[in-house]
Amino acid sequence: MSTVRPAILIARAVFPEIEDRLRPFFEIETTPPGVVWTPAQLVDRLQGKVGVLTTGGERIDAGLLAACPGLKIAANLAVGYNNFDLVAMTAAGVLGTNAPDVLTETTADFGFALLMATARRITESEHFLRAGRWKEWSLDLFAGAEVHGSTLGILGMGRIGQAIARRAAHGFRMNVLYHNRSRLAPDREAACKARYVSKDELLRAADHLVLVLPYSAQSHHTIGAAELAQMKPTATLVNIARGGVVDDAALAAALRERRIAAAGLDVFEGEPAVHPDLLTVPNVVLTPHIASATLATRRAMAMLAADNLIGFLVHGKPLTPLNSEVLTP
Repeated sequence: MSTVRPAILIARAVFPEIEDRLRPFFEIETTPPGVVWTPAQLVDRLQGKVGVLTTGGERIDAGLLAACPGLKIAANLAVGYNNFDLVAMTAAGVLGTNAPDVLTETTADFGFALLMATARRITESEHFLRAGRWKEWSLDLFAGAEVHGSTLGILGMGRIGQAIARRAAHGFRMNVLYHNRSRLAPDREAACKARYVSKDELLRAADHLVLVLPYSAQSHHTIGAAELAQMKPTATLVNIARGGVVDDAALAAALRERRIAAAGLDVFEGEPAVHPDLLTVPNVVLTPHIASATLATRRAMAMLAADNLIGFLVHGKPLTPLNSEVLTP
């Protein structure tokens, strides 16, 4: 009987305990801290590997799959998986998995924190203070928008959207409206105290609009110039979904011209690059894709990805498959 263990790649540096979890089952190749493989380097590293632990930044597409015929599974430690071409992966018999649930509450906490920082002009006022420009108090000094009792619009009402709605309705007595591809069941709506409306009504009515929808070709630039024009000039926009859901250039123009009041962004088109126009407007809060960034949650995300690799490659039973049809003989 062969004692050779299957080989996998950990495509980005992870916590030591994740490597310890995987090492008894696999020959693992790790990635040094701070290293991000180019597509060509990733293909090179995947030679001879049956599995890869990805972070959401590594693209698994038809070209890579053709060059890595031994690959059997790519396990994302993120809940989003727009880095996976699932059609190509399914055709190649390669399983994709993600990490849902474990980051829901932490990401909802951050989404609400970003909403608060945006509405109350936290970043803008801190820059003002640090620059030594605070000389006196005035009645309208960085007066922002009300959150408590205002109208929250949520675009995308999955697990994270519902968690934000519960915080808003129960904690801040907000009027919660939402739009989604499909309407929630009545008991879910009641738990969130949320009301389903059309996308147009959501844009027109929201004092604060939070985006939590998955990215796909269909959701590309869901919020562009036309949608921004429908929003109140006093409204704020928060994106914790994915870069590409918002047209960042159009948003920067709307912010500069004060066609909306402010925005809070944790994700960007082409990240880690940020559209330069967003760096020149004061009324935006910018964070580097950290909505799930607590140590406990990031460990849980990475551990679920590791357990998907073990579950599939060792036991034939992945925990959170995305294209389970490849499991059928």
